[in-house]
Amino acid sequence: MKDGSKADVGHAKEINYESSNSKLINVNADGTMVASATANTGDTVNITVKLHDQTATTQVTIKTSLQSSAKPGEGNKVVVTNPTDRVVVVNKERALPEGYVPPDLVYPNVKFPYNDMVDKRKMRSEAAKALENMFEAAKKENVELAAVSGYRSYATQKSLFAHYVQVQGLEVASQVSAKEGFSEHQTGLTMDVSSASAKFQLEEFFGETKEGMWLAEHAHEYGFIIRYPKGKEQETGYAYEPWHIRYVGENVASVIKEKNIILEQYFDDAVPVQGTTNK
Repeated sequence: MKDGSKADVGHAKEINYESSNSKLINVNADGTMVASATANTGDTVNITVKLHDQTATTQVTIKTSLQSSAKPGEGNKVVVTNPTDRVVVVNKERALPEGYVPPDLVYPNVKFPYNDMVDKRKMRSEAAKALENMFEAAKKENVELAAVSGYRSYATQKSLFAHYVQVQGLEVASQVSAKEGFSEHQTGLTMDVSSASAKFQLEEFFGETKEGMWLAEHAHEYGFIIRYPKGKEQETGYAYEPWHIRYVGENVASVIKEKNIILEQYFDDAVPVQGTTNK
């Protein structure tokens, strides 16, 4: 190509595309990228484009746009279509499907401030393993974390939200608790964490404890984010909750931590591709 000239590279016969990992993303002859069923949100692949003697490489991160991972429900409700995805976005506007129960709930082997084997101890298996690894790492640094509340069923969340409304009124309740069907706890990917120094309470001052500060600094290394961070109340719609951690996987958690963004903002630059990410 001469200086200043243009070429319709999208239709150039000589153009070649190469993926650094075709098991995650394959590129068709026309340049269309196809994500495989084994790909996870947050996986990255280098795509190299060659035309004559010119080469360019760009990094592609696999994401599913929020628009393509939800559908209209009853009334004005939007229902997610990827409830088992580790990065499913559930918030005040995006509900889980009716009757949803996570498929692989287990009891993580970590410290709890009670002995009862109740549902709120449970998490999905991948998240539970990550929680165990994080608690073990914290303990090696003389930081003693305690898990308090994980999975909640639709019925439990309904009862809890009704209690908050009765005690605090709807406006305040909506800032500290989710309506039934709209709670991250129902995904099985969330755990509320506290410590003995915080008397195992779920209060804002936990963020100022040694344990709370360690959690905020290191959670992403094990695939967790502080889902409702300080200073992001307007974006999340919820009050600051330093105890509420959400599992999204190490790749996604690291980006969210580095960019100081919330989960929804991670998907701002997502564009449609063919195929679906692994759940």
